[in-house]
Amino acid sequence: MSTKVVIKQSTYFDSVSLMSLSTKANQIEGVEQAVIAMGTEMNKEVLKNVGLLTPELEAAKSSDLMIVVKAATEELAESAYVQIEELFTKKKGGSKGASEIKYPTIDSAAASIPEANLAIISVNGAFAAREARKALENDLHVMLFSDNVSIEDEIALKQYAHEKGLLMMGPDCGTAIINGVALCFGNAVRKGSIGIVGASGTGSQEVSVRIHDFGGGITQLIGTGGRDLSEQVGGIMMIDGIKALEADAATKVIVLISKPPAASVQEKVLAQVKNCTKPVVVYFIGGDEEAVVAAGGHFAKTTKEAALKAVVLAGANEEEINKRALNWPLIEEVRAKLAPEQKYVRGLFCGGTLCDEAMYLAMETFADVYSNIQKNPDYKLKNIHESKAHTYLDMGDDDFTNGKPHPMIDPSLRIARFLQEAKDPSVGVILMDFILGFGSHEDPVGVMLPAIVEAKAQAAKAGRHLEILGYVMGTDLDTPNFDEQVKKLMDAGVTIASSSTNAGLLAREFVVKGA
Repeated sequence: MSTKVVIKQSTYFDSVSLMSLSTKANQIEGVEQAVIAMGTEMNKEVLKNVGLLTPELEAAKSSDLMIVVKAATEELAESAYVQIEELFTKKKGGSKGASEIKYPTIDSAAASIPEANLAIISVNGAFAAREARKALENDLHVMLFSDNVSIEDEIALKQYAHEKGLLMMGPDCGTAIINGVALCFGNAVRKGSIGIVGASGTGSQEVSVRIHDFGGGITQLIGTGGRDLSEQVGGIMMIDGIKALEADAATKVIVLISKPPAASVQEKVLAQVKNCTKPVVVYFIGGDEEAVVAAGGHFAKTTKEAALKAVVLAGANEEEINKRALNWPLIEEVRAKLAPEQKYVRGLFCGGTLCDEAMYLAMETFADVYSNIQKNPDYKLKNIHESKAHTYLDMGDDDFTNGKPHPMIDPSLRIARFLQEAKDPSVGVILMDFILGFGSHEDPVGVMLPAIVEAKAQAAKAGRHLEILGYVMGTDLDTPNFDEQVKKLMDAGVTIASSSTNAGLLAREFVVKGA
């Protein structure tokens, strides 16, 4: 076994680019493991955990690029490194014949493009707040994709943006649709009259996709970053987002999306809802229906309900909408196939809110629901690598992604966990999401198929049925093609859910015993 190590001093690439490059590097023939990352302490810890940290890498600075290739022979490692260099060259070159002007600073870019009004920032977290402030000083709205930004910096940036009448989306904001353009992760949806403010990336994507499916469309999707509704931040961006959409003539209905907010922040947000002149649908996972209704809002228990209520409030005839009802004959059929000992659901999710939604639906029926993102400490997994009873995993959470690509980009971690769960004879259902659209893997279903076929065959050999339930989040306008992705899963014997909500309900009902 041979390992090649290259350190490029003062060479910065953003985390999204490096995730994509790492995924491609690990697919090079002969490579056992490849890591392409900045020389941060977190990334060094990852290298240490997999036995690849050397004194040379230990000395790398956070501004240095680390390239590590492990292969069977020195020749294969060297060949793989050459191919990795070619990947970097292709990235720098861009599309053939493309003309691109690069600016060294935000100040120079803003001066050269005076009509620009928004900056997307994806840099090392140590520098992200500084760059975001520069953008705000240049009167630019900001979408801050970077994470590892202190909460103190987040508060200061959002307060400054608020004073200037600008949007400060993030940090750790992965999804937005502004004037019809999806930024970072997002789906292709039609334009319409519904605006979204979301403290959840995949939750916002799911609601936008369901709105499209129900015949509606989006004006703007404003991301806030996941900490916006925390006690410390106080919902600054969500409240400003509501005001922005209220002032937008094209927006007729507003939808709010978040994981459970702090109680005091929920009060602030609902006070704004009460004063809003437009109908507001509120989907706070596990939220307080009575409080929402008292504020004049329209409470939604699920993403599907939020989208349906928004489309109807925007003027659609509810009777003409295909609501994608649950298939109860299918539920009875699957229950009959599962052995008495196959009692548990294992959910393996790329999307955090999709995981949360399915988990909360399971908790309505079962007491023993565990997760790496459970709020109740009694049901939070002590060891994320070992499932218990019903287990729902957000594999995009920092627990799994520290120094590693997000599963929406590189699904290798989820594939390994899937094969592990499929061997457990107490498992009746494995539930997975497949997220299409901008920023995601180019074929999320295709890369998973060999593992699905293998798991199905092993279960059949052991004399048991393994129910694999898949949900493809996307639209008919997305790439890769939605229908083709669904067909691939169905051809492999996977049951398809029509929405995140239905996926959670089906998984739960499949394993109910004695009903």
